[in-house]
Amino acid sequence: MAGSAIRLVILGEPASKANSRQIVTIFQRAAVIKSAKARAYERDALRQIPPAARVRLDGPVRVTLRIWYATERPDLDESVLLDVLQDRYTGKGEQRRLVQAGVFRNDRQVREKHVYHAIDRRNPRAEILVEPLAPQQGGLW
Repeated sequence: MAGSAIRLVILGEPASKANSRQIVTIFQRAAVIKSAKARAYERDALRQIPPAARVRLDGPVRVTLRIWYATERPDLDESVLLDVLQDRYTGKGEQRRLVQAGVFRNDRQVREKHVYHAIDRRNPRAEILVEPLAPQQGGLW
């Protein structure tokens, strides 16, 4: 393994990105966006990432997520957390600008993930471990 592991905790219960989409009309076209709950969680989670964790890792990473929900009801869904951990940009093309550095540059870097569901009614949270991986050469193993 190359580099140092990054550990952090994000308080709150992640919203499921897959099961909580909204259909909206933008410029007379239907579009699907994240739910208000998912957007609110994302905004709150971004504020909780410590500056020391915003190292913008390059290359493949392993992510271990222990997600503590308040109830059994939510589906296990790490997608909003992976979005939160990557670089944030505004604009497109030549107008694209980095707004906030992430733990890694893009969630496409995640080559291995371990995701666990648990219950903590009083303290829902996500415990996160991001570890750089050595680039793989050749076949699967």
